[in-house]
Amino acid sequence: MATTQPSLRHFLLFLLACNLFRHLYASYTTKIGVNYGTVADNLPPPSTVATFLKSQTAIDRVKLFDANPDMLRAFAGTGISITVTLTNAAIPSLSTLPAAQAWLSANILPFLPETAVTRIAVGNEVLATSDKTLIAHMLPTMKSLHDALSLANLTTVQVSTPHSLGILASSEPPSAAAFRRGYDKTIFAPILDFHRRTKSPFMVNPYPFFGFSPTRPESLDYALFRPNIGVWDAGTGVNYTNMFDAQMDAVFSAMKKLGYDDVEVVVAETGWPSVGDPNEAGVSFDNAASYNGNLIKHVNSGKGTPLMPNRTFETFIFSLFNENLKPTVSERNYGLFNPNLTPVYDVGVFIAKQAAGPTALTPSESPSSSSSSSSTKKWCVPKRDASDAALQVNIDFVCSRSGIECGPINDGGPCFKPNTVKSHAAYAMNAYYQASGGHDFDCDFGHTGLITYTDPSYDACRYPNSSTGPGPESGLNVRKPDTAASLGRAFHSTLLFVTIQILICSTFI
Repeated sequence: MATTQPSLRHFLLFLLACNLFRHLYASYTTKIGVNYGTVADNLPPPSTVATFLKSQTAIDRVKLFDANPDMLRAFAGTGISITVTLTNAAIPSLSTLPAAQAWLSANILPFLPETAVTRIAVGNEVLATSDKTLIAHMLPTMKSLHDALSLANLTTVQVSTPHSLGILASSEPPSAAAFRRGYDKTIFAPILDFHRRTKSPFMVNPYPFFGFSPTRPESLDYALFRPNIGVWDAGTGVNYTNMFDAQMDAVFSAMKKLGYDDVEVVVAETGWPSVGDPNEAGVSFDNAASYNGNLIKHVNSGKGTPLMPNRTFETFIFSLFNENLKPTVSERNYGLFNPNLTPVYDVGVFIAKQAAGPTALTPSESPSSSSSSSSTKKWCVPKRDASDAALQVNIDFVCSRSGIECGPINDGGPCFKPNTVKSHAAYAMNAYYQASGGHDFDCDFGHTGLITYTDPSYDACRYPNSSTGPGPESGLNVRKPDTAASLGRAFHSTLLFVTIQILICSTFI
């Protein structure tokens, strides 16, 4: 009996649906970490930092610049993955197995398994030092530490070393990139072979901040992931629309030329300063927020790069704090957070208790006592993964049908800028939440809202909170949406459909 073949159109729609769900799944997979530097005299205790990161941010991995025991002890029980760094000065002394075992016993083993040490970085940008002794001992030390870990049955702890992009002889266009002559086969081929054998990553420090040219203003948008005409690579026929992808693919091309394109790549450092010396090109709060915020979205999208598609790169932003003892103004201002744990700018790394009805706060859900926030103050903001379409629906409801005055987000209002759907939705959703009495369920908005304990106010734009109102006493006649139940049913039906589709796609694709 003849069987009916599915139409090409249906098959293509099926593939499109599977691709959509793969991207949906990728959007919930984050690999964002931070570099925790301590060149400062005003930072909070490591225990406070660990609690803050665990309870109030989505940051789930931290890279340290040494093996400070207080820091390792502080992250015990948090589940946060820790990369420990062996300082450059210590590299020559650990190139033998007995020395590596002794260092491991003194600096790592006492903190396991409570502290989740997952990687040891041997030095930082060793080749950039041009120190022949360090360079000669780098790989032997990596090997000795790996062997020491294996003998201690710690086979899940990786060993690597971060490199600056100075390891490349050229990086433009990405397809033509290669490692520096003389270093390619004598240094990088053996290192990459070590990574392949040990299933550890090649770590790089791409900094578009150092790649854009003040004499080419258009290159700033290219560096910041903003709309631009792009840079054409004739070798691959790819038009790069951001410098981060170009720099990553340049590294990949150099690795491929040596036959090691199967080795994983990890971003050990990348960032942008928010303050610099007078007239220092490209330095501003807006640019730092744009770069790091867009970087996080780009990495977590799962798109990867043109030459490394469909990847979510493990990425460590530089840095966690502004560090006031560094030598230059810009070096002191790479931090995402101030020493008092308030954000320098918002890049979407905060988490908050999801609005699912009033519940008692546990200590881990309450704001840190070292924060400027108070547990009596709450605000309603959009979830990080909420779509602009869903948030626009929220704005339309609040500003057109609920009786809320949305003048502050109109043109000329104190909250009009930044003129984005997410920013305007944040104000509108919070205004509705406060005017409705500050009940957690009033911040649901079809599962697109979150309760936060961090004040989203900025400049002249002030967000009311649960302790200041407005509430029912404000006189606003808030009209509740009559679609909450249907939205909930639709959400759960969609969730079931998504689950079935993912199972189907993973079976046949």
